[in-house]
Amino acid sequence: MIRNILGAMIGSRIDRRDGRGGVKGAVLGYAAQRALTRMGAPGLVLAGGYGVYRMLKDRRNRRA
Repeated sequence: MIRNILGAMIGSRIDRRDGRGGVKGAVLGYAAQRALTRMGAPGLVLAGGYGVYRMLKDRRNRRA
């Protein structure tokens, strides 16, 4: 379940940054989530830490 959420978040970020739709973000999100889950618990910790880092960075940028 967590890996599906991570894949969706990664894919949506890629699509938002690219500006074009769908397939590229979905494929890269799927590949990224598979790679992270193959790494096991350290991969999930790294992905979660990166997500929190990006969230805090975005929040700081909005305040400024």
